[in-house]
Amino acid sequence: MRVGIADDHPITRTALRCYLDEQDGIRVIAEAASGREAIDLVRTQAVDVLLLDLDMPGQSGIDALTMIKAKAEHVGVIVLSGYPEHQYAVPLIRNGASGYLNKACEPTEIIDAIRRVAQGGRYITPVVAELLATQVITPTPGGLHEQLSARELQVFLKLAQGCTAGEVAAELSLSAKTVSTYRARLMRKLDARSNSDLTYYALKHRLLD
Repeated sequence: MRVGIADDHPITRTALRCYLDEQDGIRVIAEAASGREAIDLVRTQAVDVLLLDLDMPGQSGIDALTMIKAKAEHVGVIVLSGYPEHQYAVPLIRNGASGYLNKACEPTEIIDAIRRVAQGGRYITPVVAELLATQVITPTPGGLHEQLSARELQVFLKLAQGCTAGEVAAELSLSAKTVSTYRARLMRKLDARSNSDLTYYALKHRLLD
């Protein structure tokens, strides 16, 4: 199983590579430090599974996932993120991710996920399975955020945490105009009138830690 690692922290990449290379049948063949590099990686390297972080410079993992699935649909993408499952897992799986793991997971779970995804399956943890079941079988009334795209959700949570539009633009490598467009769209979709309303909504629906 040929694995690629996309994460902007060298220590994380090195630790993952050392651990994965010790496992039977798994070999790390390439690394990327940004979303753009992750896209190039799957275009130039024959990887079976890509471990993808979300927060990376230049182009986020969210954007990279969309491009990767459009250009290399056969590559299984496992999102390995520091964000808790309830924030991003469901929209990212809907966008094509084959699995979502929090970086606090046990290392052996990463191995299980890689083996499963390399065989063409999806790796759904019990936490993610419950989130999917809740939204599909018994959707929460008023859960307007469930209709947001992964990128809209990312901008929403940044604004809800108190970031200014300029700070969001800098963190996500977007233009200020693009962030303003997203903000206007969020206000409409979430029936909000201010950033304070966004924060209240996020807290009410337990989207912030």
